[in-house]
Amino acid sequence: MSHDTVSGGGTVTTVSSNGTYTFTKPNREGITLLAGLGVEGDVHAGVTVKHRSRVAQDPTQPNLRQVHLIHAELFDDVAGAGFEVAPGDLGENVTTRGIDLLGLPTGTRLHLGAEAVVEITGLRNPCAQIDTFRHGLLKQVLGRNENGEIVRKAGIMGIVLTGGEVRPGDPIRTELPEGPHRPLEKV
Repeated sequence: MSHDTVSGGGTVTTVSSNGTYTFTKPNREGITLLAGLGVEGDVHAGVTVKHRSRVAQDPTQPNLRQVHLIHAELFDDVAGAGFEVAPGDLGENVTTRGIDLLGLPTGTRLHLGAEAVVEITGLRNPCAQIDTFRHGLLKQVLGRNENGEIVRKAGIMGIVLTGGEVRPGDPIRTELPEGPHRPLEKV
C-alpha cells in the first residue's frame, strides 16, 4: 500500500533562521535544509538535541526538533485576541498557509519546494518565553479542549529526511504515513 498524498496542500509563506540563541528568528530569502541535521546555520540544527532544556536533561538524545513549522493562520487567530505576531517571532523556521499542521498525524512527510522533505515528529510545547515576548500570549497558544486535555497550538516539529532549498512561495505537498494514524504529541 502506498502513502496517501494530499496534493495542493499549502504554501511556504516565510522562512527564518538564526545562528544564535534568541527567541525570535529573522526572516530570510531562503533556507537550506540539511538531511539529518535541520536548517543550515540555525542554532537548533544537529543530530542530537539543541534546545537548552533538553541538552540539560540528556545531551545525547536524538534531535526530533530540527525544524519548527507554524501555520500563519495562528497569527490570524491571536490577532483577533489583540496580539500582533509576525512570521519568525515565535522562533519557527518555516511559516505555512493553507495546511492544518496541527491535524496531521505523526510521521507525515511534508515536501517543501522542489527537494526538501521533513518528517513530522510532534507538537512544539510552548514555553513561558512566549509570555516574555508578548504578555498573555501563552494562553492563546496553549489551551484546553472540552475534555480538559491540553491543546498545543504553537506549531509542529520535524526532522529533515531530504535536504534542499526552501523559499517563500514554495508549495507544500503532504504525504500521510501508512497504517493507523497517531495524533501528534509534544516532542
